Amino acid sequence: MDRRYPERPLVGVGAVIIQDGRVLLVRRAQAPQKDRWSLPGGLLELGERLEEAVRREVREETGLEVEVLSLAGVFERIIADAGGRTEYHYVLLDYFCRVSGGALRPASDASAAVWASRAELARYPLTGGTREFLERALAGQPA
Repeated sequence: MDRRYPERPLVGVGAVIIQDGRVLLVRRAQAPQKDRWSLPGGLLELGERLEEAVRREVREETGLEVEVLSLAGVFERIIADAGGRTEYHYVLLDYFCRVSGGALRPASDASAAVWASRAELARYPLTGGTREFLERALAGQPA
């Protein structure tokens, strides 16, 4: 199924990885929202369990191995084209994760990766809704 103008919403997963008060961000290398910063993640594959998808996507995009801890939040991302037609529609499930191995190196759909503190989030052009969600998560508030 093509990601642009899909027949139905696509399911994606993301990883909220907080270490020493900093969250891991990746710069998207592909559309939609190329060059914007977001959480590592991607689409669920057929037959794949959600937590398996989180671990795979984090490994592919960052080189890190993670332990999935708990569900952080569920989000919708609907992007319309200039004519108002739905160009992208994702249902995203983000999970809190902890690094269990590997070495940070951006790859796959990520052109860069950084550890950012709550104060540093303003430096990065984040995907819609990401900043508010991460500020709550870094402040220890429920997402």
